[in-house]
Amino acid sequence: MRRPLLLLALPAALALAGCGDRDAAQTAATPAADAPAEHTFSPAINGEDFGEMVRMLASDEFEGRAPGTAGEDKTVEYIKAQFERIGLQPGGDNNSWYQTVPMVETSADPSTVLRLNTSAGARELKFGEDMVIATRSGRTDVNVADSELVFVGYGVDAPEQNWNDYDGLDVKGKTVVMLVNDPGFHANDATLFDGEKMTYYGRWTYKFEEAARKGAVAALIIHDTPGASYGWDVVKNSWSGPQFDLRTEDDPEPRLPAQGWITGDVAKQLFADAGLDLNAQIKAANTRGFKPVPLKATVGFDLKSTIAEKSSRNVIGILPGTEAPEQAVLYLAHWDHLGKHEGEGADGDTIYNGAIDNATGVAGIIEIAEQFATTDPKPKRSVVFVAVTLEESGLLGSKYYVAQPTIDLAQTVAVINLDAMSVAGPSRDFVVTGQGNSELEDILKTFADQQNRTLVPEGNTAGGFYFRSDHFNFAKAGVPALYAKGGNDLVDGGTAGGKAATDDYAKRYHQPGDEYNPEWNLDGVVQDLEALYGVGRTLADGDQWPTWYEGNPFKAARDQMRSEAGAP
Repeated sequence: MRRPLLLLALPAALALAGCGDRDAAQTAATPAADAPAEHTFSPAINGEDFGEMVRMLASDEFEGRAPGTAGEDKTVEYIKAQFERIGLQPGGDNNSWYQTVPMVETSADPSTVLRLNTSAGARELKFGEDMVIATRSGRTDVNVADSELVFVGYGVDAPEQNWNDYDGLDVKGKTVVMLVNDPGFHANDATLFDGEKMTYYGRWTYKFEEAARKGAVAALIIHDTPGASYGWDVVKNSWSGPQFDLRTEDDPEPRLPAQGWITGDVAKQLFADAGLDLNAQIKAANTRGFKPVPLKATVGFDLKSTIAEKSSRNVIGILPGTEAPEQAVLYLAHWDHLGKHEGEGADGDTIYNGAIDNATGVAGIIEIAEQFATTDPKPKRSVVFVAVTLEESGLLGSKYYVAQPTIDLAQTVAVINLDAMSVAGPSRDFVVTGQGNSELEDILKTFADQQNRTLVPEGNTAGGFYFRSDHFNFAKAGVPALYAKGGNDLVDGGTAGGKAATDDYAKRYHQPGDEYNPEWNLDGVVQDLEALYGVGRTLADGDQWPTWYEGNPFKAARDQMRSEAGAP
């Protein structure tokens, strides 16, 4: 049976780092020609259906899908319409399709400067060019005068690793300066943390949280492209314009008065002015027993921000289970992107369409949902499909869902996340981001074997991509979470073709050029979706409770929640 959806029936107008893994094979994007306003969808997972949904979600009409804008209204209405068409049931607030996510929108004055005072004299750092800065405090004015700068290495306090970059330091009133990633990365030392593979201690979000716990007045991360796994333009674009947060009452994590990044060049000069060599200090920061280093400099700034309390929406659809509806398998994708940046963009293009990141993931969970809804018999366990907001602002929509779940997390069997899918064609490999985490990989291997594909880790394990997408909030809470996608060894083009496609997409990541391309080869997407559907179907039809592998840091939380739920 084929079901039509008239896209013109959608109202023309109704009433944020993460994300997107650049290590997946992609192809160049070019704007699509106008397509027909009507598309007829088929029940099975289908490349044409997938492409049509990506085309629509990434069109200029949706204005880059920024939370709190008209683009959000169009986006969530479109996803809701798809869920209704498929025959899901609403899983949001008060039996609606939406879960309201209260948020605070903060827009920093881009004329803000950081005033550095060193032995070489005074210097002003410009917003966007030399640094970015923001506040999550909810305050319209954050004023800091003559705050001492201290280099704290990687800004990590990890007792289980016998590592404390703050050892012996009272940071109250001070501004900490630190490196991105975690110990071991820059030294390429497998004996420190996980070597080149980023741990959660390497994420910028952790670093700011830890600085807040220590009592710092501000924190600045030194950018370097290998350590961050993205260039300065990504930092600049992601921190420009409105920034979103959960309300403090909905988010118990500590917050700094101000936080931001400085460029590598700025850091090099800052250290030189203090009589220090930045490279030598990086080397020192990768040794056990590192001690914080005063930079013999102060920083001051008057950060003015416009604050507005708003809300955004997660979209939730449920296919109830026939035998154990209180248990659920959850599919996840984020719908938001960066919106419009007036005055920016090549050739006057100011819309950050977010086709691959992450219209592909949203289209993917809708395709999987339709396969579930139109296949008999229906699953024994419930299957929940959640399109979350505010991923680009720090995984906030998924964080809110984890705090307010539709189905209790102890009864959530597993989470399968789709983010920035590969559109470069079929691959011989299947990338499991953060490979080596849970028994979900054993189930996925069954379907990968059927497709003659090999499970492999992401090529850039230093990028910490397992911590940069929405499944991570579930993982932190203990729920086993899988994040897998097409690989880089292309059937047509091999690893050279995969690398070329990945390199091309890296230029478009978080740029206006991430647009839908009708020339994409979506055969690989179909394979990926069929395999990920198979994982969910196996769990939804059975009684298995997959868990984390021994030694995984999230296993204890899962064991505790299952024990408290009365599981054997």
